[in-house]
Amino acid sequence: MTEPAAGRVALATIAREWARIGIIGFGGPPAHVALLRKLCVDNRGWLPAHEFEDGVAATNLLPGPASTQLAIFCAWRLRGLAGALLGGVCFIVPGLVIILALAALFLARTVPAWVLGAAAGAGAAVPAVAVKAAVGLAPASWNRAGPDRLAGARWIAYLVAGGAAAAVIGPFLVIVLLGCGLIEVAARFPGAPRSGGQRPGAVALLAAPAAATAGLGAVAWVAFKVGALSYGGGFVIVPLMQHDAVITYHWMTGAQFLSAVALGQITPGPVVLTVAVVGYAAAGLRGGLLATLVAFAPSFVFVIAGAPHFGKLRASRRVQSFLTGAGPAAIGAIAGAAIPLSAELSHLWQAGVGVAAAAWLLALRKGVVSALLGAAAIGVIAALAGAPVSH
Repeated sequence: MTEPAAGRVALATIAREWARIGIIGFGGPPAHVALLRKLCVDNRGWLPAHEFEDGVAATNLLPGPASTQLAIFCAWRLRGLAGALLGGVCFIVPGLVIILALAALFLARTVPAWVLGAAAGAGAAVPAVAVKAAVGLAPASWNRAGPDRLAGARWIAYLVAGGAAAAVIGPFLVIVLLGCGLIEVAARFPGAPRSGGQRPGAVALLAAPAAATAGLGAVAWVAFKVGALSYGGGFVIVPLMQHDAVITYHWMTGAQFLSAVALGQITPGPVVLTVAVVGYAAAGLRGGLLATLVAFAPSFVFVIAGAPHFGKLRASRRVQSFLTGAGPAAIGAIAGAAIPLSAELSHLWQAGVGVAAAAWLLALRKGVVSALLGAAAIGVIAALAGAPVSH
């Protein structure tokens, strides 16, 4: 991977353009990648197309929010460390401001009925959004497995394992993802020596809820797991985050958590910003800011430390094999997250909204933002008509 071309682009330009993308980046990672490509490759010619695509591929090999890491990488490529830090912060902050303002509205002690209705409606659509995300990722992952029948059978097994783990043992989901990846490496390299035998234990420690921790320490712990263990996109980490926020620490109700996930989808910027709502529920504004800082810190470390080695990472057959196993498990986990999320729906009218959202997303193949906004609008109407909307 080419070293950064320090001095090519002014830091003020990076701040302005990355903040602009953070403001208009509705639609999640696909929208972010498209906007970064248009800026850095098509309009300005700052990066050659092949290098941008290499950056996309390499950041998808890392845990954490891939589109955020791509934004950091592109800024690093243009102005080194200063560019990476500035670009990443400017990309994240606009969405953070918006989502914290909405969190303050949705989580206030006294909330207008129409606001509760909007939250309940949007939350009802979240399980369908999870399934939509999984369906969109499945074809490329299946093609990665290759034409071999045994590889295809393993792919299906990994998919089922990830889905079951998300539905049943959410806090320990990351262990299943790691195990599927290692099994695939062993299947493709049967004579390879085993190494890192203590890693599963370390990951189990990270995945386990830190029940003895309280206050801001607990917020930081949950946020670190979100930022360091989220392979395959923000939805993969939802079962773990849900368990910690709702069951372990009781920061939120299940309905409030659904609203938090919905906010992460409809606001610009990274979907992982959902963790800011969780932090806000736990400890107000300082909790939201701390959760965001801790959750995104690993992405900065991974990119700044690893960018010069992205070429070797992409070329590693063992890394590719690991992702061939972990990928379908992550996709299964995204789909499986719909089960615990659906279980949090407490009103009958929400089931109708969920079915309508599923039809909109899966049958008609419409966008996620429109589905969530439409569901929120239905929730407002339901609330004004007297339907139950308590959270």
